[in-house]
Amino acid sequence: MGKLQSKFRKRSDRYQVLQYEPAHHGSVNTVTNLSPDLCVSGGTDQAVVVYDWRQGRTCQSFQGHNREVTKVLCYPGSTWIFSASRDKTVLMWDLNQGDEPIQEFCGHELVVNGIAVSPGTKLCTGSRDNWMCLWDIETAKCEQRHNISRNLVTHVCWVPASSSVVQTSEDKTIRVWDSRSWQVTNTFPAKQYIQTHCDVSPNGNYLISSSNGFGGQGCEATLWDLRQPGCKVVEYRGHLQTTACCVFLPVCCGGTARVATSSHDSSVKIWDQNTACLGTLSLDGAGPLVSLAPSDLSNILCASFNSGLHHI
Repeated sequence: MGKLQSKFRKRSDRYQVLQYEPAHHGSVNTVTNLSPDLCVSGGTDQAVVVYDWRQGRTCQSFQGHNREVTKVLCYPGSTWIFSASRDKTVLMWDLNQGDEPIQEFCGHELVVNGIAVSPGTKLCTGSRDNWMCLWDIETAKCEQRHNISRNLVTHVCWVPASSSVVQTSEDKTIRVWDSRSWQVTNTFPAKQYIQTHCDVSPNGNYLISSSNGFGGQGCEATLWDLRQPGCKVVEYRGHLQTTACCVFLPVCCGGTARVATSSHDSSVKIWDQNTACLGTLSLDGAGPLVSLAPSDLSNILCASFNSGLHHI
């Protein structure tokens, strides 16, 4: 299984698995989309990899972190890539400017778990050191910092077309920040379990968060109405271990709103946003499935601990 653990896998309608060249040598922690054909991933091998998932080949591998990569993010409409790491830094790369980072953001004292970019030129970072930071992308200068006790940040996302940033935390709390004042404007009721991930709907109206857990206790994802902070709409239950990632899926005109979740139980679930589970795909042997990246209406990329990237 050694060679298979870093393979990029594609699953067809008949569930035949096509195996492509490795994207990483080790576990993949995070994946996102750069373009309709290219994804960006980061893993325990400390690499940031740009991969053509349709052709099954590596386009670029960036080496600059000295510990594993925790999150990757692409600046919309550009070739800019941001990567966060356990080495306490965030690096910025440009696919068209060689293999060296073009910017480095330093200042956190522990692993950086959350990164998000504004529609302008601001970068938000969150860390297990309790600090939420706002940076100018062009100068790499930290413009705002705020420390909240026990706010061990697990994920960060920007609310589309707004000045708001949402973050999840190991203290089981979801916080909404105003990027203009860099103050918390809303705190959601604490959940029973650690909140692992969050995503905001394209229209900015809804937030989804996911919980850790074991044996079916916890392990849920929760849909919230951002227009009524703290208003819980529905919970998605069915995973047996930690739900590590939750994302809104693209919707065609007049189509049903859907969300996807991935779990340490090696399964991906698709849900009707307002009702129930529409389907489950188990990737046996893949280990924890920790990151999802919807590419279009019918394709999702999934990062796994044991068997690299999967195209579903």
